[in-house]
Amino acid sequence: MLQDLVATGPMLAAVAVAALAGLISFVSPCVLPVVPGYVSYVAGGPLLDEGVATRRRPVVKGTALFILGFASVFVAYGALFGGLGATLQSSQAVLTRVLGVVVVVMGLVFAGWLPRSQRQLLPRLRPKSGLVGAPLMGVTFGLGWTPCLGPTLATVQTLAFTEASAGRGATLAAVYAAGLGLPFIAVGLGMRRALTATQWARGHTVGIKRAGAVMLITTGLLLATGVWDHLMRGLQSTISGYTTVL
Repeated sequence: MLQDLVATGPMLAAVAVAALAGLISFVSPCVLPVVPGYVSYVAGGPLLDEGVATRRRPVVKGTALFILGFASVFVAYGALFGGLGATLQSSQAVLTRVLGVVVVVMGLVFAGWLPRSQRQLLPRLRPKSGLVGAPLMGVTFGLGWTPCLGPTLATVQTLAFTEASAGRGATLAAVYAAGLGLPFIAVGLGMRRALTATQWARGHTVGIKRAGAVMLITTGLLLATGVWDHLMRGLQSTISGYTTVL
């Protein structure tokens, strides 16, 4: 049941981190600049700049199919890491700490404090624009932008590993995809307001990157030191003291 997947202390905290990681990915310098182009491409034409009602439906459909495409890639990653966590449960404590260190390093990379390649491994595949090609373009985006999204995606995959469940790992990845994908729809539907917001984000790139890096590094340190497990056990015991009203 879905309630069994998410209604625990560790999972609730991990879901919150995954959603925030998705949003941080959206406003990152390697994603934000390409958003209008992608939304126009999958919608099959120009975006809404005057709120034209006749354009809303293809924008929503095309963007939703695009999100579904890259969400399928990320969910597969999450299920894989969650399954690995279950398989390697006997060594999970040690591996979680190692992965926590990796997340800290990814946070430093995200902030620009460590060098990294900005090159995306974007496949040369160019599916047809519009609704037909939107899901395939989403898959292409998910595969091609994985190196760029590495720091935030690594955090979600580590949390999936700690959950030791393919289902929970897939759920975390889906939440991450929603955090990354829903702003795409906002851009398509409210072009003028969304462009103002994205312009603000571009003007505060350094601050956004540092704030995101702090979240990643903090999460990594909590995982690497074992404090995450301690905090989650306390949260789980608190939640278990309450009963769900149906």
